[in-house]
Amino acid sequence: MHFSSKTLEIAVNELSGFPGVGKRSALRMVLHLLKRSPEDVKLLSDAIIRLKTDLKQCTECGNASDYDLCAICSSVNRNHALICVVEDLQDVMAIENTAQFNGVYHLLGGLISPIDGIGPETLTIDKLVTRVAKNDAVEVIIALSANMEGDTTMFYISRKLKDSNVKVSVISRGISIGAELDFADEITLGRSIINRIPYQA
Repeated sequence: MHFSSKTLEIAVNELSGFPGVGKRSALRMVLHLLKRSPEDVKLLSDAIIRLKTDLKQCTECGNASDYDLCAICSSVNRNHALICVVEDLQDVMAIENTAQFNGVYHLLGGLISPIDGIGPETLTIDKLVTRVAKNDAVEVIIALSANMEGDTTMFYISRKLKDSNVKVSVISRGISIGAELDFADEITLGRSIINRIPYQA
């Protein structure tokens, strides 16, 4: 792709670093931004900068938040004895969109994947075990993608919680094997939460 301007090329290269964005899509975005007013572009750039400077991680669950505790963890209307374990923020958003879950979440920050150098110690599994004991949790729902990494992580968590009194369940397999959780439609995901089953290693 030939560029008449180095400034234009740099902008396209930066935008094409986003997942699923190729050079042509990035160029369309840049050309769109050139048509916007300087004020609009500044609002966008400020919003991006604030993602790194102002956005916090909930100290309880790891969710994205504007405060030390996210809106879910600080809500008195949520069932804090019911903890749903998910991989990341996208999964929280997917489950929240179903309006079928009234507990709280625990974000692992990934899945166990030795081939990618991700072991249990790099995730928040130990923090989950501590949280379950501290909060007298009644049930932990493991809601992870139905793939090898998800199953490995699920097994490891169940072993870590084996000596606690908490009930460990998993979402029912309305989610296709090998599918990513955040790609599931809301009805299927909602039913999977409602029809969760006890986890058996």
